[in-house]
Amino acid sequence: MIRGLYSSAWSMKANTKKMDVISNNLANVNTTAFKKDTVVFESFPDVLAIRVNDTRSRLNPSGRVGTLELSSDVGEVFTYFNQGQLVKTDNYFDLAISNSSSAFFTVQVIDENGQAREFYTRDGAFTTDHEGFLATKDGHRVLGLNGPILIGEGKFTVEEDGTIIKDNEVIGRLLIRDFTDTTTLRKYGNNLLTRTDETQERAFEGAIMQGHLEQSNVNIIKEMVDMITVIRSYEANQKMIQAHDSTLGKAVNDVGSTR
Repeated sequence: MIRGLYSSAWSMKANTKKMDVISNNLANVNTTAFKKDTVVFESFPDVLAIRVNDTRSRLNPSGRVGTLELSSDVGEVFTYFNQGQLVKTDNYFDLAISNSSSAFFTVQVIDENGQAREFYTRDGAFTTDHEGFLATKDGHRVLGLNGPILIGEGKFTVEEDGTIIKDNEVIGRLLIRDFTDTTTLRKYGNNLLTRTDETQERAFEGAIMQGHLEQSNVNIIKEMVDMITVIRSYEANQKMIQAHDSTLGKAVNDVGSTR
């Protein structure tokens, strides 16, 4: 009976986490190049239940009751890096990566200690900062092979390999990082990603599309269906807890009072 309470309560907790992930996906359905997340459930390991401060039983002096399995738990939050739809904007500052789901623009972020750190993004809605360097909407400078790219004023052209041409001169080339395994990347926030010790690179084989932006890969219909499923699962576990509580109440008040 108590095991049922624990199982239902833990399932409600896991469903709450999944609801948070779905809500975040829906909130970013219009965020440029946002990558959707999903919760992966796993079987919760068995826990050994012990009668605390009760080892007086001659039949079972150890106090061990047995194993207890708390239903399912959140194993990981998996990110889908499949490419979103490319939309033509005709804005020469807008860039998108085509034919590759594992390649990213490289940006420079200055941390609170004044140190420059390297992060990655698929969001190519760029602009220029106050000094004329190519930058993200949040002011992080976009990196080229030789560091931040000075654009200045006026139009420029970006070739498919990331080469930037202005006034018939090459002024830089985008630093595109292509990774062998995107599952080793971690979301940092503000549509940025960071690498881990397991992250490895490979040669970029995609193409840069100027005047295009990549949309979010979130399917709003599927997310709404998943949300309804989570709500029903949560309510079912809630009713199970109420049923267990009612049974416990009868056991204590009715059966326990019987002489």
